[in-house]
Amino acid sequence: MAIKRNTRWAAVAAALTVAAAGTAIALTSSGTAQAAVLPNGFKSVGYMPSWAGSVTSVQYTKLTHINYSFALPNANGTLQPIENTAKLQQLVTLGHQNNVKVSIAIGGWNDGNDSAFESLAANAGTRTTFVNTVMGVVRQYNLDGVDMDWEYPDPGTSGNNYTALMGQLSTALHNEGKLLTAAVVSEGGTANGVQPAVFGYVDWLNIMAYDGGSPHANYDWSINAANFWKNRGLPKAKTVLGVPFYSRPGYLTYAQLVAQDPANANRDCTPSGECYNGLPTVRRKTQWAMANAGGIMNWELSQDATGANSLVSAIYDTVMGGGPTNPPTGRTGRITGIGGKCVDIAGASSANGTAVQLYDCNGTGAQTWTVGTDSTVRALGKCLDVNAAGTANGSLVQIYDCNGTGAQQWQSQSNGTLRNPASGRCLDAQNNSSANGTRLQIWDCFAGTNQRWTLP
Repeated sequence: MAIKRNTRWAAVAAALTVAAAGTAIALTSSGTAQAAVLPNGFKSVGYMPSWAGSVTSVQYTKLTHINYSFALPNANGTLQPIENTAKLQQLVTLGHQNNVKVSIAIGGWNDGNDSAFESLAANAGTRTTFVNTVMGVVRQYNLDGVDMDWEYPDPGTSGNNYTALMGQLSTALHNEGKLLTAAVVSEGGTANGVQPAVFGYVDWLNIMAYDGGSPHANYDWSINAANFWKNRGLPKAKTVLGVPFYSRPGYLTYAQLVAQDPANANRDCTPSGECYNGLPTVRRKTQWAMANAGGIMNWELSQDATGANSLVSAIYDTVMGGGPTNPPTGRTGRITGIGGKCVDIAGASSANGTAVQLYDCNGTGAQTWTVGTDSTVRALGKCLDVNAAGTANGSLVQIYDCNGTGAQQWQSQSNGTLRNPASGRCLDAQNNSSANGTRLQIWDCFAGTNQRWTLP
């Protein structure tokens, strides 16, 4: 996890030192609640650090899972005192009241010191002590599971020990109906320390697709990180894509960036060079995850902005379909292009993925578009959309459920072009053709006759 790398741990005098499962006393007799439900089992996972943020400000109704960060291991398999247990207890109470599952995250960057994990995982006895200790904490605080955040087991012996530890922990947790997840590095050689056998032990992996790429955690780099794990055999449903709520190189929170300038909410880099994920990119990553993964994870909740600029809200709204289905106010009529042909929905079909093409103007609903004040272009109740949120030249245009992502944003330019800001490319008729059925795509903007459009 990011930011936590520079966090020093101080023991809390009043905290409970847990040594074994038998010392645990349940705080409540109620069973764990079912997780909040998003369409198709999509997961929205947030980390809540012990040292920052208020649990009362969390948008519980827009999350499915929260990981409290962090508990630290000792080399003998016990845990160090858990920091701010009152906060943890309140998080569990509020989470369960809102049908959100709460897990304890164990590990973290810890200034790069994973020696305790290395020691306890290397011995069958200390592995058992660790599992018993962790189960005691889960029972004591009425937790729903454990998120293992060993950063990072090395390939080879360390990886073998990690696999053994995760297998034993998986059995113990799953026997009690609890979750086991793990945070993993984005890609590269170190990632191979998490062996594919672990994929069968966990409910999912939280992929830390940040602290890399240039600019920081850009779309293509992050999607490649998720695909790296999928290509190693991680199932789609167990692939949860992490997004940062902070910038690099300065590690400013997203909330701080928006407070500096509200326009930063719709950027990925400030003019001064702080790079992060703004609203359009988070929406676009969420759209990708809806089609290709099992969920979105964020590091971390205390860094989010509020109101309309909230990234948690952007994730939720994208998953839920982008809000109201009625189009916003705007101008309604036909859109004409090269050869005087109309922008048309093939077959007048409103199905997701239907091609958008040129065709003789005929005044039908398939050619009646609303150019909205929210930068969408809508017809037949759907939005003009770049297939799979593509950004490359030749990415085809279709209609799709309106979801607020960058793939559905269009800006009218003074030269007659319609620019998609997420890709930086313009709506374009293939092959400079005006024939009926000519597909529309995005292409580098050059304001040719096949890129100039007359709007309502």
